[in-house]
Amino acid sequence: MLLELHPQNPNPRNLHKVIECLKDGGVVIYPTDTVYGMGCDISKSEAVERICRIKGIDPKKAHFSFICSDLSHLTDYTKSVDTPLFRLLKKTLPGPYTFILPASRQVPKLLKTKRDTVGIRVPDNLICRTIVKELGNPIMSTSLPIDAYVEEYTDPEIIHEKFGKLVDIVIDGGPGGMITSTVIDCTGPEIELIREGAGSWEEFA
Repeated sequence: MLLELHPQNPNPRNLHKVIECLKDGGVVIYPTDTVYGMGCDISKSEAVERICRIKGIDPKKAHFSFICSDLSHLTDYTKSVDTPLFRLLKKTLPGPYTFILPASRQVPKLLKTKRDTVGIRVPDNLICRTIVKELGNPIMSTSLPIDAYVEEYTDPEIIHEKFGKLVDIVIDGGPGGMITSTVIDCTGPEIELIREGAGSWEEFA
């Protein structure tokens, strides 16, 4: 199903369809402030496993992150974040970053890495943040099952043509980007750049 949601004013009826789909363990493709992503409710382990099958990856070796509506979720899913780091997160989020942080016990086992860490995103995109807020749970965030983002994958209609049979809903939230988020590891003594993407590393250097 291709479902249109306005980037600034998402239709409540269509939004409700997405929420119900996620609550029922569905998988959706949705817009972010970078590329279109694929995800599910983080509490639905069968949906997480389904995404792993779609992407052909081992759940135990996967590096998933998840999307929060704001920084208030940090205390639920990460261990204590010190004040300087919290200020840094507050300064850069919402934005095109994925922050790797120590995972709390509330993070489902399937979404933790062997290092007991988790990637957190708060995208500058009203649609995905509203979905998370209405759902009441973060949604898992992973890239589409492709080798690289090219211009055709910025178009939700083409995404629906290619992947609509693999997922329950493809959300049309307007054109997407081609550059993924910048990934920053905050678990060591120094903040480390893991992948440079749409977010500026100069904020941290």
